[in-house]
Amino acid sequence: MQASASIDGKVSVVIVGGGPVGLGLAVELGLRGVRCLLAEQRDGSISIPKMNMINARSMEFCRRWGVAEQVKAVGWPEDYRNNVLFVTAMTGHELARFEYPSYRDRGGLPYTPEGSRRCSQMLFDPMLIARAHALPGVELRYRTRLERFSDTGAGVIAVLRDMESGREIAIAADYLVGCDGAESTVRQALGIAMSGSPALSFNLNIFFVSESLRTMHDKGDSWVNWLYGPEGLWGNLVAVDGRRLWRLSLIGLPHDTDPARHDSAASVRRAIGRDFAFEIVSVLPWLRRQLVADRYRRGRVFIAGDAVHVMSPTGGLGMNTGLGDAVDLSWKLSAAVAGWAGESLLDTYESERRPVALDNVSQATSNFAKLRKVPVGPEIAADTPAGDALRAEARAFILGSDFDREYVQEGTVLGYAYDTSPTVCPDGTPRPARDSRHYEPTARPGHRAPHAWLASGRSTLDLFGDAFALLRFDGAVDGDALAAASRRRGVPLAVHDIADPVVAEIYERKLVLVRPDGHVAWRGDAPPSDVDTLINMIRGDSAGIRSL
Repeated sequence: MQASASIDGKVSVVIVGGGPVGLGLAVELGLRGVRCLLAEQRDGSISIPKMNMINARSMEFCRRWGVAEQVKAVGWPEDYRNNVLFVTAMTGHELARFEYPSYRDRGGLPYTPEGSRRCSQMLFDPMLIARAHALPGVELRYRTRLERFSDTGAGVIAVLRDMESGREIAIAADYLVGCDGAESTVRQALGIAMSGSPALSFNLNIFFVSESLRTMHDKGDSWVNWLYGPEGLWGNLVAVDGRRLWRLSLIGLPHDTDPARHDSAASVRRAIGRDFAFEIVSVLPWLRRQLVADRYRRGRVFIAGDAVHVMSPTGGLGMNTGLGDAVDLSWKLSAAVAGWAGESLLDTYESERRPVALDNVSQATSNFAKLRKVPVGPEIAADTPAGDALRAEARAFILGSDFDREYVQEGTVLGYAYDTSPTVCPDGTPRPARDSRHYEPTARPGHRAPHAWLASGRSTLDLFGDAFALLRFDGAVDGDALAAASRRRGVPLAVHDIADPVVAEIYERKLVLVRPDGHVAWRGDAPPSDVDTLINMIRGDSAGIRSL
């Protein structure tokens, strides 16, 4: 694409799109001292609650970013039970339920310093905006649209338009990242296609306020309520803040449904099963899809978040997968900007993250497909023997068909691995069996380095982020050679001595090298015979790949 020859500014990275993924990338880069500019054509305010769940891995990122405690404070009442219900209406018949405790009753978890938290994007985005604003080198420009860009081979020139003044400005950067959503202009400009199903269902989100809804039925607290009628699954009702904000999603409407003409108030009353006081704030049409981009990069331009994967919200994996993209890409861009990245390091962004997206998109679609298979019929809500029998059949199907995999998914959230990445050195141990529900900590190369509490009160995860971390569990083992090799290549590395046999048992080796994103790169009981080859491998130098 052609761009203006007159340059108005220079940064290391231009980020297009100011949703959670773009903001997360800006925060990550800012924490690494990388100068970046984020351009967002909206004004930054969020009036419609889309994302409503920050999973355990994303909460670990929030811990690094310094916003985890803020999420806990404002996101969701501590005493609100996180139950899942299947009903004909909130004042109607209950088909089935899955019981989950409140955050207060859940308490701490052994495998993470943070647990999943419900927090609407309406609350989450402002936290990330404030954090990004506080970082030197991060500039946020709202009401600013990307007009065009040009990859010169040596850099990228992005032409942005100030939507208030109409003025165009040209920004020179080393790299550009499109975090601009499912209809990404960056992806389209790159000519990158998406594969999968473009239309699983057409839906309407009705955002409304009710002060009384929480207590006006006999079902108790729940965060989501799946709604079934004679036609099958027709909607779900989500508690947005656990207090007074609610979102009703109407599922599987005709594609020509006009939100302005649809009787949204009648749909809300049907979901509850009676008339009550409420105020509709907004109605948003959206399309449920199952798509993954064929590529994540062309030259110096990358795409992340919904720009590369669009999935059903069943499972709450969309935004969280995007934050994983941002964390993976950030340290690699930082390495490239700083000059210590090997020539193939940036390529591993796609090879590591695309398989995760394919798995998560598939799981989200599978979750949705099961919801539509619940047996129903004309009498599903009737107070008749036939209605009782039909509801019993539905209950048996729900409780016997692996439905809770959508709600208990720590294996999916924490158990993904980059063990086939060329920047990870295998140690010969087999990949453990993966259970989407349950996470088993492992320090096998490629996997997320396990959490354990240290004597200082910090988590092992608090040691990761700014540099490679060499964990030494035996002070008699030499770590100096690895540290010296990293210095020769300009690779940042910090050595941490941990004299705790419990933590050492979790990590299983005397030396464990952890990447800046918290994934294990290598481990052993002694340094490798060729430390320079190992350092070359982890920084993406193809000369060092798989040669240890």
